[in-house]
Amino acid sequence: MSHQEYFNYDLKEIRDSSNFFVNSTNSESYNVVINNNKIKNIFLKAPNKSGKSHLINMWIKNNNSILYKNNLKEILELKKNVAIDNLFLKIKEEDIFHIINHCKNENLKIFITSNIDTNEYNFKLTDLKSRLKTFYHVSILNPDDEMVKIILTKLLHEKQFIIKNPEIFEFLIKRIERSYQSIYNIVKTLDKLSLQKKRQLT
Repeated sequence: MSHQEYFNYDLKEIRDSSNFFVNSTNSESYNVVINNNKIKNIFLKAPNKSGKSHLINMWIKNNNSILYKNNLKEILELKKNVAIDNLFLKIKEEDIFHIINHCKNENLKIFITSNIDTNEYNFKLTDLKSRLKTFYHVSILNPDDEMVKIILTKLLHEKQFIIKNPEIFEFLIKRIERSYQSIYNIVKTLDKLSLQKKRQLT
């Protein structure tokens, strides 16, 4: 596969920042990340593969921040803004509680991402849940038809996958479940089948 052919949909209203595509499903989250000078504490709920880690990396860069990775002591010593990715993945509630209090006392910012909402998690520390409730909550929605086309096109392009028949592309678009994980799964399956068959999809 020496080249790539894919379909050029009219995406004039889509903004591309560091390879992050923006439309109505994620525009609020994107704008909060890049224009958040007045927002101290942000809680982003977003599905897997939706770009939440991309957004938190943008926020870290723009806000001179440190990423939490079981490094509570370092965070307390450096007194920098804090980013916490995938909050409920192997969470240490005591650490998060101390970080939130630390940032409040030092007038620092916190940006947290998660694939579930605070109401969906069984907290041991009720005070932590209460503090997270005070955050500015924003969400990335499941992909609409436009975003499905964008991501599918991007992933096929990255795989150097050639689809010569537009009907095949439209066939995929109509049948893909409207979730980010499903888009990644279908491209992975197509790539695997293509390698097994040693030819492009027909």
